Amino acid sequence: MLTFHNVCSVPSSFQLTGIPGLESLHIWLSIPFSSMYLVAVVGNITILAVVRVERSLHQPMYFFLCMLAVIDLVLSTSTMPKLLGIFWFGAGDIGLDACLTQMFLIHCFATVESGIFLAMAFDRYVAICDPLRHTTVLTHTMVGRLGLAALLRGILYIGPLPVMIRLQLPLYKARVIVHSYCEHMAVVTLACGDSRINNVYGLSIGFLVLILDSMAIAASYVMIFRAVMGLATPEARIKTLGTCGSHICAILIFYVPIAVSSLIHRFGHQVPPPIHTLLANFYLLIPPILNPIVYAVRTKQIRERLLQILKIQTKIR
Repeated sequence: MLTFHNVCSVPSSFQLTGIPGLESLHIWLSIPFSSMYLVAVVGNITILAVVRVERSLHQPMYFFLCMLAVIDLVLSTSTMPKLLGIFWFGAGDIGLDACLTQMFLIHCFATVESGIFLAMAFDRYVAICDPLRHTTVLTHTMVGRLGLAALLRGILYIGPLPVMIRLQLPLYKARVIVHSYCEHMAVVTLACGDSRINNVYGLSIGFLVLILDSMAIAASYVMIFRAVMGLATPEARIKTLGTCGSHICAILIFYVPIAVSSLIHRFGHQVPPPIHTLLANFYLLIPPILNPIVYAVRTKQIRERLLQILKIQTKIR
Protein backbone atom coordinates (compact mmCIF):
# COMPACT_ATOMS: atom_id res chain seq x y z
CA MET A 1 0.00 0.00 0.00
CA LEU A 2 1.41 3.39 -1.01
CA THR A 3 0.98 6.19 1.55
CA PHE A 4 0.85 9.93 0.93
CA HIS A 5 1.16 12.67 3.51
CA ASN A 6 0.75 9.99 6.24
CA VAL A 7 -3.01 10.43 5.89
CA CYS A 8 -4.31 9.24 2.52
CA SER A 9 -3.23 6.06 0.78
CA VAL A 10 -3.76 3.95 -2.31
CA PRO A 11 -5.19 0.69 -0.96
CA SER A 12 -4.78 -2.63 -2.70
CA SER A 13 -7.70 -4.01 -0.69
CA PHE A 14 -10.40 -3.11 1.81
CA GLN A 15 -11.58 -4.72 5.02
CA LEU A 16 -15.30 -5.41 5.40
CA THR A 17 -16.52 -5.46 9.00
CA GLY A 18 -19.64 -7.58 8.56
CA ILE A 19 -22.36 -6.26 10.86
CA PRO A 20 -20.64 -3.40 12.77
CA GLY A 21 -21.26 -3.49 16.50
CA LEU A 22 -22.46 -7.10 16.41
CA GLU A 23 -19.13 -8.82 15.79
CA SER A 24 -19.58 -11.01 18.86
CA LEU A 25 -22.84 -12.35 17.39
CA HIS A 26 -21.51 -13.13 13.92
CA ILE A 27 -21.64 -16.91 14.43
CA TRP A 28 -25.26 -16.72 15.59
CA LEU A 29 -26.20 -14.30 12.81
CA SER A 30 -24.78 -16.74 10.28
CA ILE A 31 -27.58 -19.20 11.07
CA PRO A 32 -30.52 -17.07 9.83
CA PHE A 33 -28.49 -15.55 6.98
CA SER A 34 -27.26 -18.89 5.66
CA SER A 35 -30.77 -20.33 6.00
CA MET A 36 -32.30 -17.41 4.09
CA TYR A 37 -29.65 -17.65 1.38
CA LEU A 38 -30.33 -21.38 0.99
CA VAL A 39 -34.08 -20.73 0.71
CA ALA A 40 -33.45 -18.01 -1.89
CA VAL A 41 -31.22 -20.26 -4.03
CA VAL A 42 -33.50 -23.30 -3.84
CA GLY A 43 -36.65 -21.24 -4.43
CA ASN A 44 -35.38 -19.40 -7.50
CA ILE A 45 -33.79 -22.49 -9.05
CA THR A 46 -37.10 -24.30 -8.52
CA ILE A 47 -38.98 -21.54 -10.34
CA LEU A 48 -36.54 -21.75 -13.25
CA ALA A 49 -36.87 -25.54 -13.41
CA VAL A 50 -40.67 -25.53 -13.23
CA VAL A 51 -41.08 -22.92 -15.96
CA ARG A 52 -38.62 -24.77 -18.18
CA VAL A 53 -40.34 -28.18 -17.97
CA GLU A 54 -43.95 -26.93 -17.96
CA ARG A 55 -44.78 -25.85 -21.52
CA SER A 56 -48.04 -24.19 -20.43
CA LEU A 57 -45.90 -21.66 -18.55
CA HIS A 58 -44.02 -20.56 -21.68
CA GLN A 59 -45.74 -17.19 -21.61
CA PRO A 60 -44.43 -13.63 -21.22
CA MET A 61 -45.31 -13.32 -17.51
CA TYR A 62 -43.37 -16.47 -16.62
CA PHE A 63 -40.42 -15.59 -18.83
CA PHE A 64 -40.17 -12.31 -16.92
CA LEU A 65 -40.45 -14.32 -13.70
CA CYS A 66 -37.47 -16.41 -14.81
CA MET A 67 -35.51 -13.21 -15.43
CA LEU A 68 -36.37 -12.10 -11.88
CA ALA A 69 -35.17 -15.46 -10.57
CA VAL A 70 -31.79 -15.11 -12.33
CA ILE A 71 -31.41 -11.52 -11.10
CA ASP A 72 -32.26 -12.52 -7.53
CA LEU A 73 -29.69 -15.31 -7.67
CA VAL A 74 -27.04 -12.82 -8.82
CA LEU A 75 -27.98 -10.26 -6.15
CA SER A 76 -27.94 -12.73 -3.27
CA THR A 77 -24.84 -14.61 -4.47
CA SER A 78 -22.85 -11.40 -4.98
CA THR A 79 -23.08 -10.65 -1.24
CA MET A 80 -24.04 -13.67 0.87
CA PRO A 81 -20.99 -15.96 0.34
CA LYS A 82 -18.67 -13.11 1.33
CA LEU A 83 -20.85 -12.21 4.32
CA LEU A 84 -20.89 -15.82 5.50
CA GLY A 85 -17.11 -15.93 5.06
CA ILE A 86 -16.86 -12.94 7.41
CA PHE A 87 -19.23 -14.58 9.90
CA TRP A 88 -17.50 -17.97 9.92
CA PHE A 89 -13.84 -17.24 9.20
CA GLY A 90 -13.39 -13.48 9.71
CA ALA A 91 -12.50 -13.25 6.00
CA GLY A 92 -13.34 -9.58 5.58
CA ASP A 93 -10.45 -8.70 3.27
CA ILE A 94 -11.55 -7.88 -0.30
CA GLY A 95 -9.37 -6.63 -3.15
CA LEU A 96 -10.06 -3.22 -4.68
CA ASP A 97 -11.10 -4.66 -8.05
CA ALA A 98 -13.23 -7.34 -6.38
CA CYS A 99 -14.88 -4.63 -4.26
CA LEU A 100 -15.72 -2.51 -7.31
CA THR A 101 -17.00 -5.61 -9.13
CA GLN A 102 -19.27 -6.48 -6.21
CA MET A 103 -20.52 -2.88 -6.11
CA PHE A 104 -21.29 -2.98 -9.84
CA LEU A 105 -23.16 -6.31 -9.62
CA ILE A 106 -25.31 -5.19 -6.68
CA HIS A 107 -26.37 -1.82 -8.07
CA CYS A 108 -26.54 -2.95 -11.70
CA PHE A 109 -28.81 -5.93 -11.09
CA ALA A 110 -30.98 -4.01 -8.65
CA THR A 111 -31.50 -1.56 -11.54
CA VAL A 112 -32.16 -4.44 -13.95
CA GLU A 113 -34.74 -5.90 -11.56
CA SER A 114 -36.57 -2.59 -11.48
CA GLY A 115 -36.61 -2.62 -15.28
CA ILE A 116 -38.05 -6.14 -15.33
CA PHE A 117 -40.84 -5.06 -12.97
CA LEU A 118 -41.59 -2.22 -15.39
CA ALA A 119 -41.70 -4.70 -18.28
CA MET A 120 -44.02 -6.96 -16.27
CA ALA A 121 -46.34 -4.00 -15.63
CA PHE A 122 -46.43 -3.38 -19.39
CA ASP A 123 -47.26 -7.06 -19.93
CA ARG A 124 -50.16 -6.89 -17.44
CA TYR A 125 -51.38 -3.63 -19.02
CA VAL A 126 -51.55 -5.14 -22.51
CA ALA A 127 -53.05 -8.41 -21.22
CA ILE A 128 -55.91 -6.62 -19.43
CA CYS A 129 -56.47 -3.40 -21.37
CA ASP A 130 -55.88 -4.80 -24.88
CA PRO A 131 -56.13 -8.61 -24.54
CA LEU A 132 -56.75 -9.28 -28.25
CA ARG A 133 -53.29 -7.88 -29.10
CA HIS A 134 -51.41 -9.45 -26.19
CA THR A 135 -50.01 -12.41 -28.12
CA THR A 136 -48.99 -10.22 -31.06
CA VAL A 137 -47.40 -7.47 -28.95
CA LEU A 138 -45.71 -9.59 -26.25
CA THR A 139 -44.05 -12.12 -28.53
CA HIS A 140 -41.05 -14.15 -27.38
CA THR A 141 -38.82 -11.80 -29.35
CA MET A 142 -40.32 -8.74 -27.68
CA VAL A 143 -39.93 -10.32 -24.23
CA GLY A 144 -36.27 -10.97 -24.99
CA ARG A 145 -35.77 -7.41 -26.19
CA LEU A 146 -37.38 -5.97 -23.06
CA GLY A 147 -35.14 -8.12 -20.87
CA LEU A 148 -32.07 -7.08 -22.88
CA ALA A 149 -33.09 -3.42 -22.65
CA ALA A 150 -33.38 -3.71 -18.85
CA LEU A 151 -29.90 -5.30 -18.71
CA LEU A 152 -28.31 -2.70 -20.97
CA ARG A 153 -29.94 0.11 -18.99
CA GLY A 154 -28.49 -1.31 -15.76
CA ILE A 155 -25.01 -1.53 -17.30
CA LEU A 156 -25.28 1.98 -18.79
CA TYR A 157 -26.50 3.53 -15.52
CA ILE A 158 -24.19 1.76 -13.08
CA GLY A 159 -21.11 1.14 -15.21
CA PRO A 160 -19.72 4.68 -14.66
CA LEU A 161 -19.80 4.32 -10.84
CA PRO A 162 -16.80 1.97 -10.40
CA VAL A 163 -14.99 3.71 -13.27
CA MET A 164 -15.35 7.12 -11.59
CA ILE A 165 -14.18 5.69 -8.27
CA ARG A 166 -11.17 4.03 -9.91
CA LEU A 167 -10.11 7.13 -11.86
CA GLN A 168 -11.19 10.07 -9.69
CA LEU A 169 -10.88 8.69 -6.14
CA PRO A 170 -7.59 6.78 -5.93
CA LEU A 171 -6.74 7.91 -2.37
CA TYR A 172 -8.51 6.80 0.81
CA LYS A 173 -8.22 7.87 4.41
CA ALA A 174 -9.06 4.36 5.65
CA ARG A 175 -9.39 0.86 4.23
CA VAL A 176 -12.02 -0.43 6.68
CA ILE A 177 -15.51 -0.39 5.16
CA VAL A 178 -18.04 -0.33 8.00
CA HIS A 179 -20.44 -2.52 6.06
CA SER A 180 -20.90 -6.13 5.03
CA TYR A 181 -20.43 -5.49 1.30
CA CYS A 182 -19.06 -2.80 -1.01
CA GLU A 183 -22.02 -0.47 -1.13
CA HIS A 184 -21.35 2.64 -3.23
CA MET A 185 -21.68 5.30 -0.55
CA ALA A 186 -19.88 3.17 2.05
CA VAL A 187 -16.82 3.14 -0.22
CA VAL A 188 -17.07 6.77 -1.38
CA THR A 189 -17.20 8.12 2.18
CA LEU A 190 -13.68 6.73 2.74
CA ALA A 191 -12.22 8.64 -0.21
CA CYS A 192 -9.93 11.62 0.32
CA GLY A 193 -10.84 13.40 -2.91
CA ASP A 194 -13.92 15.40 -3.88
CA SER A 195 -16.77 12.90 -4.06
CA ARG A 196 -19.54 15.35 -4.99
CA ILE A 197 -19.75 14.02 -8.55
CA ASN A 198 -20.21 10.50 -7.26
CA ASN A 199 -22.86 11.64 -4.80
CA VAL A 200 -24.80 13.60 -7.42
CA TYR A 201 -24.56 10.79 -9.95
CA GLY A 202 -25.68 8.20 -7.41
CA LEU A 203 -28.66 10.31 -6.36
CA SER A 204 -29.58 10.94 -10.01
CA ILE A 205 -29.54 7.23 -10.82
CA GLY A 206 -31.57 6.50 -7.71
CA PHE A 207 -34.15 9.04 -8.84
CA LEU A 208 -34.30 7.71 -12.40
CA VAL A 209 -34.68 4.11 -11.29
CA LEU A 210 -36.69 4.26 -8.08
CA ILE A 211 -38.94 7.24 -8.74
CA LEU A 212 -39.51 7.12 -12.49
CA ASP A 213 -39.92 3.34 -12.67
CA SER A 214 -42.33 3.27 -9.76
CA MET A 215 -44.32 6.17 -11.26
CA ALA A 216 -44.54 4.39 -14.61
CA ILE A 217 -45.66 1.17 -12.89
CA ALA A 218 -48.23 3.09 -10.86
CA ALA A 219 -49.55 4.76 -14.03
CA SER A 220 -49.95 1.39 -15.74
CA TYR A 221 -51.92 0.05 -12.79
CA VAL A 222 -54.18 3.10 -12.73
CA MET A 223 -55.12 2.28 -16.32
CA ILE A 224 -55.47 -1.41 -15.43
CA PHE A 225 -57.81 -0.66 -12.52
CA ARG A 226 -59.89 1.62 -14.73
CA ALA A 227 -60.25 -1.20 -17.26
CA VAL A 228 -61.10 -3.70 -14.51
CA MET A 229 -63.78 -1.46 -13.02
CA GLY A 230 -65.42 -1.42 -16.43
CA LEU A 231 -66.00 -5.18 -16.38
CA ALA A 232 -69.59 -6.35 -16.09
CA THR A 233 -69.52 -8.56 -12.98
CA PRO A 234 -67.68 -8.50 -9.62
CA GLU A 235 -66.46 -12.04 -10.27
CA ALA A 236 -64.78 -10.95 -13.49
CA ARG A 237 -63.16 -8.02 -11.70
CA ILE A 238 -61.79 -10.21 -8.92
CA LYS A 239 -60.49 -12.81 -11.36
CA THR A 240 -58.77 -10.18 -13.49
CA LEU A 241 -57.21 -8.41 -10.52
CA GLY A 242 -56.04 -11.79 -9.24
CA THR A 243 -53.70 -12.08 -12.21
CA CYS A 244 -51.99 -8.88 -11.02
CA GLY A 245 -51.79 -9.83 -7.34
CA SER A 246 -48.43 -11.63 -7.51
CA HIS A 247 -46.86 -8.77 -9.48
CA ILE A 248 -48.10 -6.14 -7.02
CA CYS A 249 -46.75 -8.14 -4.07
CA ALA A 250 -43.37 -8.57 -5.76
CA ILE A 251 -43.19 -4.84 -6.56
CA LEU A 252 -43.86 -3.91 -2.92
CA ILE A 253 -41.33 -6.50 -1.71
CA PHE A 254 -38.68 -4.95 -3.95
CA TYR A 255 -39.32 -1.21 -3.78
CA VAL A 256 -40.23 -0.74 -0.10
CA PRO A 257 -37.02 -2.22 1.44
CA ILE A 258 -34.72 -0.56 -1.08
CA ALA A 259 -36.41 2.82 -0.58
CA VAL A 260 -36.20 2.53 3.22
CA SER A 261 -32.55 1.44 3.09
CA SER A 262 -31.59 4.28 0.70
CA LEU A 263 -33.34 6.92 2.82
CA ILE A 264 -31.74 5.64 6.02
CA HIS A 265 -28.29 5.57 4.43
CA ARG A 266 -28.48 9.16 3.18
CA PHE A 267 -30.61 10.86 5.82
CA GLY A 268 -30.90 8.57 8.84
CA HIS A 269 -27.70 9.59 10.57
CA GLN A 270 -29.19 8.76 13.97
CA VAL A 271 -29.89 5.15 12.97
CA PRO A 272 -27.34 2.80 14.62
CA PRO A 273 -24.89 1.23 12.12
CA PRO A 274 -25.99 -2.36 12.91
CA ILE A 275 -29.60 -1.55 12.01
CA HIS A 276 -28.60 0.14 8.77
CA THR A 277 -26.31 -2.74 7.71
CA LEU A 278 -28.91 -5.37 8.57
CA LEU A 279 -31.54 -3.51 6.53
CA ALA A 280 -29.12 -3.20 3.61
CA ASN A 281 -28.58 -6.96 3.66
CA PHE A 282 -32.26 -7.74 4.05
CA TYR A 283 -33.21 -5.72 0.97
CA LEU A 284 -30.87 -7.96 -1.04
CA LEU A 285 -32.28 -11.11 0.57
CA ILE A 286 -36.01 -10.45 1.02
CA PRO A 287 -36.96 -10.26 -2.69
CA PRO A 288 -34.98 -13.42 -3.64
CA ILE A 289 -36.69 -15.30 -0.80
CA LEU A 290 -40.24 -14.00 -1.16
CA ASN A 291 -40.59 -13.72 -4.94
CA PRO A 292 -40.60 -17.52 -5.53
CA ILE A 293 -42.92 -18.03 -2.55
CA VAL A 294 -45.37 -15.35 -3.71
CA TYR A 295 -45.53 -16.67 -7.27
CA ALA A 296 -45.69 -20.31 -6.16
CA VAL A 297 -48.58 -19.60 -3.78
CA ARG A 298 -50.56 -17.19 -5.96
CA THR A 299 -49.98 -18.69 -9.42
CA LYS A 300 -52.18 -21.73 -10.02
CA GLN A 301 -50.06 -23.28 -12.79
CA ILE A 302 -46.82 -23.09 -10.78
CA ARG A 303 -48.52 -24.31 -7.61
CA GLU A 304 -50.10 -27.30 -9.37
CA ARG A 305 -46.84 -28.25 -11.08
CA LEU A 306 -44.93 -28.10 -7.79
CA LEU A 307 -47.56 -30.25 -6.07
CA GLN A 308 -47.38 -32.73 -8.92
CA ILE A 309 -43.59 -32.94 -8.61
CA LEU A 310 -43.84 -33.42 -4.83
CA LYS A 311 -46.40 -36.21 -5.28
CA ILE A 312 -44.16 -37.98 -7.79
CA GLN A 313 -41.19 -37.75 -5.42
CA THR A 314 -43.32 -39.11 -2.55
CA LYS A 315 -44.46 -42.10 -4.61
CA ILE A 316 -40.87 -42.87 -5.66
CA ARG A 317 -39.80 -42.98 -2.01
